[in-house]
Amino acid sequence: MAAHRKPRQSPLSGHTVRTAATLALAGAATAAGFDGTGHAEPQLTPAQVKAKVDRLYQDAESATEKYNGAKEKADTAQRRLNALRDQAAREQEKLNSTRDALGSIAAAQYRDGTIAPAWQLALSGDPDRYLEGAALAERAGDRQAVAVSQVREQLREIERLRGAARVELSSLRSRQAELKRQKKTITGKLDEARRLLARLTPRQRAEATGDGAPAGHASRSASGTREALERTASTTAPNARAAAAVSYAYAKLGSPYVWGATGPNAFDCSGLVQAAYRSAGLSLPRTTYAQINAGRRVSRSELQPGDLVFFYSGISHVGLYVGHGQMIHAPNPSAPVRLAPVDQMPFAGATRVA
Repeated sequence: MAAHRKPRQSPLSGHTVRTAATLALAGAATAAGFDGTGHAEPQLTPAQVKAKVDRLYQDAESATEKYNGAKEKADTAQRRLNALRDQAAREQEKLNSTRDALGSIAAAQYRDGTIAPAWQLALSGDPDRYLEGAALAERAGDRQAVAVSQVREQLREIERLRGAARVELSSLRSRQAELKRQKKTITGKLDEARRLLARLTPRQRAEATGDGAPAGHASRSASGTREALERTASTTAPNARAAAAVSYAYAKLGSPYVWGATGPNAFDCSGLVQAAYRSAGLSLPRTTYAQINAGRRVSRSELQPGDLVFFYSGISHVGLYVGHGQMIHAPNPSAPVRLAPVDQMPFAGATRVA
């Protein structure tokens, strides 16, 4: 009779398994940072939110200026490509006309046949008339040779134009890829700024975006400053164009900021100063880093209404100086076109364009 053995128990069964599983889950929860209440994202103070949002807006504006520059180059490449294609089409039409003319000559020769000139003279019943016809045929042959030469030249020109168009198309695609990259950067920065601002109360949000000036004396003072600046700008501006640009900027106070916009109802920073001087009959470059070189550099102590004032080391922001230490600028998507002190941001330089 076989001996009865006690069944061997698994080391991880029953109560032991449940205990081990519970401990494992508890350890995993601890390692992952779950302590029963959960860890929320660190709460930033309004001042920290403002600092972070300001940085995001600055990064977005820098990307916006790169976007504007790439768009300007893409538009130029598109215009050149269109011009080359139009020119190639015109050359193709000329080539088709020349080929049609050659085809007519060839068809006529085929119908008449080809007989040696000596035999044609011998067989002709009217030698004088034949000789006149031979001279005419010789001239026709010269014209045919010229036409053939024209076809060859037109073919070379069409190929040159097509080659140039291929180069422009490659340039255009490169610019379009750059536009896509910069647009992605801009929207990412702006979305992050919006998420940060959404955490704040309306009052905190207004303070973080610079819209939190209290009512009463401060707002009346700002209103008085605006009226005083507006009255004196035309008399203190160095010339009529500068005065006209300042007047335009005043008329656009309160307009929304939209990146890439140049008016007439929305602007980014460089778009606003470009539109202001466009209204005064002066064409400025599209980007901040080109605008700073569009005129004569002036020091901060020399500023006059109508001067362009630039900020940050990368020359990523611009405003229009209006006197008394104030400028009109398009700040960022959280604030409309507004009056602001020049010393609100790190000053990088100034240019007088008019």
